[in-house]
Amino acid sequence: MPLFNTSDLISFIAESFTMIQYTAIIQRFEKQGEKTGWTYIDIPAEYAQKLLPGNKKSFRVKGRLDAYAFEAVSLLPMGEGNFIMPLNGAVRKAIKKQVGASLVVKLAVDKNPEPVKMIPELLECLEDEPAALAYWQGIPQSHRNYWIKWIETAKTDTTRTKRIAQSVNAMAVKKDFGQMLRDARDDRKNLLG
Repeated sequence: MPLFNTSDLISFIAESFTMIQYTAIIQRFEKQGEKTGWTYIDIPAEYAQKLLPGNKKSFRVKGRLDAYAFEAVSLLPMGEGNFIMPLNGAVRKAIKKQVGASLVVKLAVDKNPEPVKMIPELLECLEDEPAALAYWQGIPQSHRNYWIKWIETAKTDTTRTKRIAQSVNAMAVKKDFGQMLRDARDDRKNLLG
């Protein structure tokens, strides 16, 4: 009995040719507009072009950061063909690394990412706040996904409800996701003195 059936072997070979591998250093933006405070890794143009030749727009990838597997993660363009991959707190916790650490990065284009599903409670709250709903409808799906994923990762119903309220309040005053998180962090620091 063979170790692989034919279709598994073909898929494995096809993925092997489209996957890139390199070592990256985890970095953090100090001051970078809406990305201020973000933790990320660089995807230099030479690697991005191997994944999706000629592309300069955001696209989704799957792969590994060391042993941590992921899928449907967006690479964000930074100009001149370079991209970044934001690393949120959950990813940093899973890889057990912080800013300055190196990572073995393996990436492939995620051709069929699962669509992020709208949260019914969030939609209900947005419908009650016309300014927030207008903001929501005016942002790209990739930006909506940040809000949805953040709310979905809440571990308790109380935290989930708090995140929905915090999101709607931020959108009502046209704050982007990053600004909302930075303001919340600053508020916590001010409370602690």
